[in-house]
Amino acid sequence: MLPHRFVAAFAALFFLAAPALAETTPAPAGPGTFTLANGLQVVVIQDHRTPVVTQMVWYKVGSADETPGKSGLAHFLEHLMFKGTAKHPAGEFSQTVLRVGGNENAFTSFDYTGFFQTVPSDQLGNMMEFEADRMTGLILKDENVLPERDVVLEEYNMRVANNPEARLDEQIMAALYLNHPYGRPVIGWHHEIEKLTRADALAFYRRFYAPNNAILVIAGDVDPDKVRTMAEQTFGKVPADPSIPAHRIRPQEPQPAGPRMVTVADPRVEQPTVKRYYLVPSATTAAPGESAALDVLAQLLGGGSNSYLYRALVVDHPLAVAASAAYQGTALDPSQFSISAMPKSGVSFAQVEQAINGVIAKVAENPTSSEDLERCKTQLIAEAVYAHDNQATMARWYGGALATGLSMQDIKTWPDRIRAVTAEQVRQVAQKWLNKKRSVTGYLIKDVAAAKREEKRS
Repeated sequence: MLPHRFVAAFAALFFLAAPALAETTPAPAGPGTFTLANGLQVVVIQDHRTPVVTQMVWYKVGSADETPGKSGLAHFLEHLMFKGTAKHPAGEFSQTVLRVGGNENAFTSFDYTGFFQTVPSDQLGNMMEFEADRMTGLILKDENVLPERDVVLEEYNMRVANNPEARLDEQIMAALYLNHPYGRPVIGWHHEIEKLTRADALAFYRRFYAPNNAILVIAGDVDPDKVRTMAEQTFGKVPADPSIPAHRIRPQEPQPAGPRMVTVADPRVEQPTVKRYYLVPSATTAAPGESAALDVLAQLLGGGSNSYLYRALVVDHPLAVAASAAYQGTALDPSQFSISAMPKSGVSFAQVEQAINGVIAKVAENPTSSEDLERCKTQLIAEAVYAHDNQATMARWYGGALATGLSMQDIKTWPDRIRAVTAEQVRQVAQKWLNKKRSVTGYLIKDVAAAKREEKRS
């Protein structure tokens, strides 16, 4: 899974060149889009500074679309997509990418699964042919499926089981979402991954992988007309699957009845951490203006050393060694606003939480000063101005937004919505959404007894 910040994404795309940069570096052309007859949406982002192109195929299916009891299936299939087709045996696609000096990877999240290659521009047609072929031509056999399942289990051990902070995040999400499938880990629950089969993977693949459930994003040194021709010659030959519904319908969360708490104790913890997640609307589900206000609120509370939480907990009253906040707006369904702090030695979680609650209450009760508000808006834009240099990042921004229900127009108007955010809107979203009843607070502590037992064994 590739985490990415929604706020920087939109800003980078539409404030692509500051005046000083414009004199030396031409900004990438604005993106365009078209749809093939089989339903595949294609987005083209021109950037002619280097003869390189990034191709990304986004399937509008992720871990939240899995059948209950089959957690981890979307991520498992992501791995299996490299096992080859009748036309291109396992390894040929990857070897071709390496041979031309490119790189490739894939990722899975709650709402989408993506595959990408960055290669010389003259190789784009070849990459399209490979991706179009495996869109429906995947061949799976037990001899390559079962070993790959072991690979996924080892990935779980490395990323989650042996990572105390990841275990805390897993438990917080499970407590935050009582009914919605976002409460399941993207990688899956270990005991369910163990039981995934070739038949499970193929059924999921045949159910969701089709051009009318995908987005093709091309970013780099390309001509839009040539991209259209190549897309029609490759992806255009893949038939649509009319059985795929136009909209994903998932179980939704009930109104939270009260705050929840989880604690993870681990002998490997050296730095205790407190995290609080709030259930908040995503950019797709928010009322007009709310998502942009949450973007600004996250920056105001925890975006750097001048943020309210950092100043209150680290600078003015040294209770913590770090404090931050983030809003994950890129989601098809209601998402999360998170706050994190690491208490200093000798400082209790209660002291840190009291300070956090005080900062939130102040923002929820009093409109932010115009100076702080403008600073945060400027930061949201400024931190992204230079990020557009990475064409793969641009492709991720567009793909992630479109795959979670937003439109090209939504993306293009994001800067205007940030500019329009008022101090009163920030106060209102803080009051409405950062209500502790909507939250889960997680504590990461050192399991001292277990640590001592480990010492004795060693």
